[in-house]
Amino acid sequence: MKFVILTGMSGAGKSTALKMMEDIGFYCVDNLPIPLLEKFVELSDLQQNAELQKVAVGIDIRSGQALEELRSVLDRIKANGGAYDILFLDAEDSVLVKRYKETRRSHPLAGSERVDKGIAKERERLAFLKERASYIIDTSQLLTRELKAELDKIFVKNLGFKNLMITVLSFGFKYGIPSDSDLVFDVRFLPNPYYIDELRPLSGNDKPVSDYVMNCEASRIFLDKLADMVSFLIPNYILEGKNQLVVSIGCTGGKHRSVTLANALYQRLEQSEEYGVRIEHRDIGKDAIRKKMNEVR
Repeated sequence: MKFVILTGMSGAGKSTALKMMEDIGFYCVDNLPIPLLEKFVELSDLQQNAELQKVAVGIDIRSGQALEELRSVLDRIKANGGAYDILFLDAEDSVLVKRYKETRRSHPLAGSERVDKGIAKERERLAFLKERASYIIDTSQLLTRELKAELDKIFVKNLGFKNLMITVLSFGFKYGIPSDSDLVFDVRFLPNPYYIDELRPLSGNDKPVSDYVMNCEASRIFLDKLADMVSFLIPNYILEGKNQLVVSIGCTGGKHRSVTLANALYQRLEQSEEYGVRIEHRDIGKDAIRKKMNEVR
C-alpha cells in the first residue's frame, strides 16, 4: 500500500493537491483527526480492496493541539512496520500573504494579529513535518497545471524527485531585476534583434528571432557555459536543502535575447526528471503595452 501524508503551509495549495491526488487514483481523506491516524493506517493495510492500495491523508494546522501528538504517532507507525511518505507543500511568506489578501481569508493562527504573524507561528509548528518530508514542493511560482505535472512525476511515473523547483525567468532590465532571483545573467552583450525592422515586432518565442540570436557564436558559447554552471550548482543547492531556484536572464526589454536564451536553457534543464523546471517570460509583452498607452495619450 502507498500511504501519503499531505501537509504544508496554509495557502500553499494542499486542497488543490489533494484533489489532484484523487484524480490519479488515491483514496483521499482530508483533515483526519490525528488520534485516528494510526488506526486508519492499520485498517488500510488490512484491506485487500484495490481502492485502498493508494491512500492520501491531508493533515495541517487545523488539527490544533493534536498536531503535537503527530510526531509520536508517526514514530509508532514506523516502529510497527508501517511505511509512509510525507508530501510538504510550501511557499514564500510574501506569496502566502498575497494569497490570503486576494481571498480575503484570515489565517487560522493569526487571530487579531496580521497574517504574517500567523504564518510565522505555523512555520514553527510544522517545522518537524518539513524536516521529515519525503517530498517538498515550493508552489510560490507554480501554476495549477505545473503542480499537477510535479505530482504526476512523483506518484504516477515514480521518478526520482530532489525537492527542487527551478524557474527560468526572462526579464527586461528597464523594468527592474526580479526581486526573487537567485542567479541573474545579463545578455545585453549579444546582437539585438530590436534593430532589425522585420524582427522588432517578434519575440524570442518566434523562430526568426531565436535563429538570429543563436546564430551568434557568443550566444552558443554563453549557453554552453551557463548550462554547465547551473548543472553544477543544482546538486549543491539540493544538498543545501534549497527548494526553489530562480535563474533570471535579462536583456534591455525582456522580449528578444533574454527570451531566446531562457528558452534554450529551459530545454537543456528539462531533460532531467530529478527536479521540476518551469519557464516564465515576465516582460515579453510590456513594450507593446507601453506603446499602446503612449498612442492613447
